[in-house]
Amino acid sequence: MTAQASNTANPAEVDELVHAVAGAGGGALSMALTMPLVTLATRMQVSEQDGEEGNRSKSKLETVREIYRKEGVVGFYAGLESAMYGMAVNSFIYYYFYELAARATMRMRGSRRLNTSEAILSSAVAGSMTAIASNPIWVVNTRMTVAKSEQSTLAVLLDIVRNDGVMALFSGLRPALMLVSNPIIQYTVFEQLKNIVLKWSGAEVLLPSWAFLLGAVGKLAATGSTYPYITLKTRMHLAKGKKDTDAQQSMWSLMVDIVKKEGIQGLYHGIGVKLTQSILTAAFLFYFKEGFTLWAVKLISALRRYSSRTKAVSV
Repeated sequence: MTAQASNTANPAEVDELVHAVAGAGGGALSMALTMPLVTLATRMQVSEQDGEEGNRSKSKLETVREIYRKEGVVGFYAGLESAMYGMAVNSFIYYYFYELAARATMRMRGSRRLNTSEAILSSAVAGSMTAIASNPIWVVNTRMTVAKSEQSTLAVLLDIVRNDGVMALFSGLRPALMLVSNPIIQYTVFEQLKNIVLKWSGAEVLLPSWAFLLGAVGKLAATGSTYPYITLKTRMHLAKGKKDTDAQQSMWSLMVDIVKKEGIQGLYHGIGVKLTQSILTAAFLFYFKEGFTLWAVKLISALRRYSSRTKAVSV
């Protein structure tokens, strides 16, 4: 191996923490860019529960007009602070445990790339840890988005604990854990498509532009197949005073209640907006994350070369 090769870092050699920080930055930026769609999707998912205008579901255009009329442009960014916190924490935890699990499985097999079963296992571990750790933030965010709250994230969190108890921060955790299948599908599709692209191009590193495209495809497959649980999780985040022991019963009774009142389509209310938002958020997340990781790799390589030159001069 040449000195130049040994001084060049590879994304696979970068510490898990670097991937986690890159993911957190990418997550926060992607959420900021797509927040209006997040607000629109959330309002549409809970519009039936609010009981406004009888039982008629509002269209996307009606919801947009109502938000703009009542709240102005800032209404589309309700809950942005908690959403960015949530996405940053979500992505940090996910990428840290994903890289940790992925590297452990690849070391056991002596491989440099994940196969399908390894991608599923790594995603399951990372997704479970993420769902538990970030659920309180998403409960706060959902309350802020729907209630058009101008309070800070911390103020809303303390208000929920004071009025509804600590367990209210974990409402919707069961459907959230079931939604671990979402990142499993997303990252398994992404990793396998990534393997195909890298093999086809003969490259070692996936470019951000490719990450954008593959991330969008992976999220399309994931969100399209798990949307009913996303609706249940969103509505349960708005439920007050739910006890953990009643969580499973509440989830199934809520599903039955939605189907009775709104039909099967009630579980898919706002799916068009949610798909658009989820795909764009995921695409930007992968784009920024891969970009930040490449910058980190270049920085580490530059520091290694500088260190080598310094040692050579001192000798």
